[in-house]
Amino acid sequence: MSEPWWHTPFRTFQTNLREIDAGLDVEATLDAIADHGADTWLLSVGGIIANYPSGLDCQSVNPVLAERASGDLIGDAMTAARARGIRVLGRMDFSKIDARRAEANPQWCFVSPDGEPQLYNGYRSVCPSGEYYQSKSFDVISEVLGRYDLAGFFFNWMSFNERDYSRRYWGVCHCEPCLAGFRAFAPGVEHPRGPDSPGYRTWQRFAAGVLDDLTARMRAHVRALAPEAGLILGDRADITFHEANNAVGRPLWHHATAESVSAARSGADARPVFVNAVAFVDMPYRWAGEDPRHLRQYLLQAIAHGAQPSTYIMGAPQDSPFEAVDAAREITRFHRENAEVYAGLASTARVALVRTRATDEAARRTSEFQGCYLSLVERHVPFDVVRQDRLAGLAPDRYDLVVVPDGGALLPEEVTALEGVLAAGGTVTLTGDSGWSEGALQLGDDVATQKAVFATEESVRSLHLPLGQREGDLTPVVGGFAVLAPGPQARSGWHAWGRALYGPPEKCYGHERTGHPGWVSAEVGAGRLLVLPWRPGLVYREVGLSRVRDAWVATVLELTRAGNLAAIGTDLPEQVQIVPGRSSGGTVIHLLNRSGDAPQRFVEPLPIAAGTVRLQLERDPVAARALVAGVDLEWTREGEEVVISTPQIGTFDVLHLTGA
Repeated sequence: MSEPWWHTPFRTFQTNLREIDAGLDVEATLDAIADHGADTWLLSVGGIIANYPSGLDCQSVNPVLAERASGDLIGDAMTAARARGIRVLGRMDFSKIDARRAEANPQWCFVSPDGEPQLYNGYRSVCPSGEYYQSKSFDVISEVLGRYDLAGFFFNWMSFNERDYSRRYWGVCHCEPCLAGFRAFAPGVEHPRGPDSPGYRTWQRFAAGVLDDLTARMRAHVRALAPEAGLILGDRADITFHEANNAVGRPLWHHATAESVSAARSGADARPVFVNAVAFVDMPYRWAGEDPRHLRQYLLQAIAHGAQPSTYIMGAPQDSPFEAVDAAREITRFHRENAEVYAGLASTARVALVRTRATDEAARRTSEFQGCYLSLVERHVPFDVVRQDRLAGLAPDRYDLVVVPDGGALLPEEVTALEGVLAAGGTVTLTGDSGWSEGALQLGDDVATQKAVFATEESVRSLHLPLGQREGDLTPVVGGFAVLAPGPQARSGWHAWGRALYGPPEKCYGHERTGHPGWVSAEVGAGRLLVLPWRPGLVYREVGLSRVRDAWVATVLELTRAGNLAAIGTDLPEQVQIVPGRSSGGTVIHLLNRSGDAPQRFVEPLPIAAGTVRLQLERDPVAARALVAGVDLEWTREGEEVVISTPQIGTFDVLHLTGA
């Protein structure tokens, strides 16, 4: 049996059609798609509105289809696309139904904790626990595949919609199927109303299970009807979906797309990731084009980490004459022209950064994670993001270093996974409260004991650590600190300078050295455990002290078995992110120019001067080329390293080494 089409590089263009777009000129649209560099069209097919003459009463057939001679937009699109060799994916949205169907079938619909339906612009939200999702959606897919040879499906907003399009919070669904299902899932736990309810975390696990089961059943249903069609959705689908978008009022995390792709791929290398890059600013402002530098970053971060790029517009291509779409075209065409380089592209990073679970302290934990993320990027330490809920599936020898930033108490299966890393000779680094449960260390319990915890802002104010290379150039402790007593075989360092008065200025003296370590480390099995009882990532993210970044990364690498391999030697500045990978075409190194990362925006990056990159390669490359600059590269062998000269870097470049 041949490999599924989604296991080879592909590029998508999505037209999210409005009801009034049923008269779409399919030939003109396909001209734009081909010109964009895409080979796949994601087209609105059914659910809320059917763009074909459906015979099912659970769907509303688009009344504007009467404008078409055929009365069938999907049939026309399929015929035209097939003639051009462009595959078509069906966009389905089962999240809402119209008033008539809601009145006839209230059991399908979301019910708020106060017994109210979720209404938005005349439509009612449905619930994944109900019959509409659990049964009727399968009937729709059967009808569609019985008529059209679609290459696959994407299901929009298949979730428990606690918020509507205006971000109004409605609460946890209280429909009868949800009430019954949750009672069976968690007997004795009161059905929650929202995040502040005691049972909300349990509800989230229940809801995730419902969606996982629904996805798995739908995937099997599609496969039975059309073995060569793929499903784009969550972890149980053929292709993992990620939407890269902007929103008014949302703080910008410049690495959001790269983080999401890495987290998806590290858990399942064989499953492709589909990044749908939104070409407009926000859903309410869908006719305002995104900044071209911003949209370019979505797609660039996607392909650098091995995802498949997609550009998403509302309506027909002529409705979105955005400069940003031109920028997306550049990246999409580059991916097309170098498809052999991206075939099977996978990370070769030897470091994992764990993305911890969201909790009541989400803001603090997010700062710690993002600060650690930036530290590794800027110190040229390539890494994969690994979701904490996927730690249990981590291969013990996949990474030489695993960093768990401020993740709280670990589940038993997570402890077992990290013990496997240590047994395989790896290093595990815990920051903040990672790996502590009721005052006891869950890994290597004789490494350190906890004597006290300072958790409030006031309790650590004026506490310092001696991280700087200059005597007396101290570092502030922010976000908490635990007083540790190292075990008999442990090493420790960065012993804190205790608190003293910090105001008025006349009284700002009296700090004294203490024995409280800023790090404790010991061998555990064949590996090494490093405990940082504070939050260096948070300090770097929120205070911006580069010496914090440099000190914690250097200390971790010194204690890592393959520390010399974990970081990439280079004279390129910290504004260049290095993303190493390997594909069927050879060794692939993305050099991403991050000098354009600015507060709440991306600006045009400054050119980066030519430099060198040092790679540990067993064999000399047959050829080395910079794909964006379009030049062959000079290289030399220095012991175990191959030193490659890099060209000037604009937004990005890609080093392609064959035979290495």
